[in-house]
This record gives sequence, structure tokens and C-alpha cells, in this order.
Amino acid sequence: MKLGNNEIYKKLMKEPITYVAGAVLLAVFQIAHFAIFQHGWGVSTTFAHWGAWLFQAMGGNVNHWSFFADEKTQATLANGLIQDGGTIRNLGIILGALIATLYASQFKIKKIKSIKQIIAAVIGGLLMGYGARMAMGCNIGALFTSIASFSLSGWIFGAFLLVGAFFGSKLLAKYFM
Repeated sequence: MKLGNNEIYKKLMKEPITYVAGAVLLAVFQIAHFAIFQHGWGVSTTFAHWGAWLFQAMGGNVNHWSFFADEKTQATLANGLIQDGGTIRNLGIILGALIATLYASQFKIKKIKSIKQIIAAVIGGLLMGYGARMAMGCNIGALFTSIASFSLSGWIFGAFLLVGAFFGSKLLAKYFM
């Protein structure tokens, strides 16, 4: 019997889970993360740390930048990239997404349609990264973790996230499609 024909494999690896199952899994992971690490789940701050490590590796110094000046962040930068829990989680997310895509036979390398597609992706990525740092978190830290912690800021972030997604999709459709 081939693995692809196995019913358990099909259920776990090929078929998408329901929204309710996804929400329950996210809630369980959020609770486990908070119980183990005593702080909420975050993603984008680690990318700022990666940028600082890269800048320092090229001879720069971020010690006097206000974002990196506090003792906790200084300790994180001093311990190094591999010792950072955020790095391990982010790499796990990236590797897990790749494995899930491969298991579901959904990995595809698509042809780039035009230079406009590249420009839209670069501008969108830069704006999302900049917005995540200005908001002191991305959709994980500022939305999901905040709402799970019963914080009003998560709901406010969510409302403006919807507004931004609406206008961003209109701009994308008008100028890049």
C-alpha cells in the first residue's frame, strides 16, 4: 500500500484542517508558549535582532540605538543568534511551513510574471516589516497574543489591520495586477 493512499496520511497531511481545529491548535500553542516561556508569542522582534546581528557582523554597533539599549535586548544580542528562543521559533515556523508544503505536495516554483510583481513584493514586504516594528509587533505579537491576553490593543490592532488590508488590496489591484 502506498503512503499516499493511507487514510491517516490523507487526513493529516493532504486535507486542510478546519478553521475551528486551527483556532483550537493556535490557542493550545499560545497557552503552552506562555506557560513555558512566561511571555507572549512574538515573531517580528526576532527579525529586528537578526538585522542587528548582521549589522554587528559587518562591524556596526547598535548598542546606542534606543530599541537595542535595554538590558534584556543587550543580553539577547550578546548571547548570539542560535541561543535566542525567537530565532529557534522563527526557523521552526519556516521549516515547518516548508515540510507541510512538501507533505501536501503543494511546493511549486512559479515563474515571475513581470518586474511589477517583484516591485510589489519588495514594497509590500518592506511596508509590512516597517509597520510591524512601528506597531511593536506583527499579527502574532500585536494581534494574536494581545487578544489572547485580553488586551484592548489587540482588538485595535486588528481593526486597523483590516483597514490596511482593504486599502492595500485596492492599491495592489489598481497598480500591480
